[in-house]
Amino acid sequence: MFEVIGERINTSRKLVQAAVADRDVAYIIEDVKKQQDAGANYIDVNAGARIGHEEKDMRWLINTIQPIATIPLTLDSPDPAILEMAFQMVKNTPMINSISLEKDRFDAMMPFLSGKECKVIALCMDDSGMPAASDDIVNRAITLVEELNKIGIPTTSIYIDPLVQPISTDVNKGMMVLDAVWAIKTRFPEAHITGGLSNISYGLPQRKIINRTFVSLMMTAGMDSAIIDPLDSKIMATIRTADMLLGKDNFCMGYLKGVRSGMIES
Repeated sequence: MFEVIGERINTSRKLVQAAVADRDVAYIIEDVKKQQDAGANYIDVNAGARIGHEEKDMRWLINTIQPIATIPLTLDSPDPAILEMAFQMVKNTPMINSISLEKDRFDAMMPFLSGKECKVIALCMDDSGMPAASDDIVNRAITLVEELNKIGIPTTSIYIDPLVQPISTDVNKGMMVLDAVWAIKTRFPEAHITGGLSNISYGLPQRKIINRTFVSLMMTAGMDSAIIDPLDSKIMATIRTADMLLGKDNFCMGYLKGVRSGMIES
């Protein structure tokens, strides 16, 4: 089944930043509960927007969220020291967001990840910049999987982010990433594919319909996870319906449950 990484607990969002600055426990708890109730499988926790406060903010967020969380956390930071602190605090196996092939980030993250039991989001980015073709994405994914395997991260724990790019800048960007996902899943069927889907619609009107259509196409190619807002009921309904149509929902039980609960409507 498709895994949803709830993106809302991020201090780059104004309301979350204000809640964290004010230590507003009620706001954070309510938001996390809403994401869980909507069907999120992970709660992404990012405290990086308040410069100079990330460590204290991340510690406060984990202490606030963990007692009421019924799903694992995704620890989101480019700083291995912050991630190490957060990793020691969590009770359930977390997801780490993220590593890439950019030399500074790669060299810092590999010692942190070595020997740890965790899931890892691996960005198909290197020092040359965003991938320009499907082959770029695939080759970077191959390197990431091989390097993570070397330090004990199994392929089943790797979530490859092919870096969805705006189709408004190049009409071929959609097919580029679809072709790459298909090729990656062919080579590494046990790996997962995740990422920020909404990048595809950047700069265009009526973005939500683009995102909903694109997630169905990406799921057909092999995407089985995404970093999204689970409170967007229409994209969640699209994901659950596509899961069923792709044969990943035994006896259509997930779909039927969604219909009965009102989460899936025509």
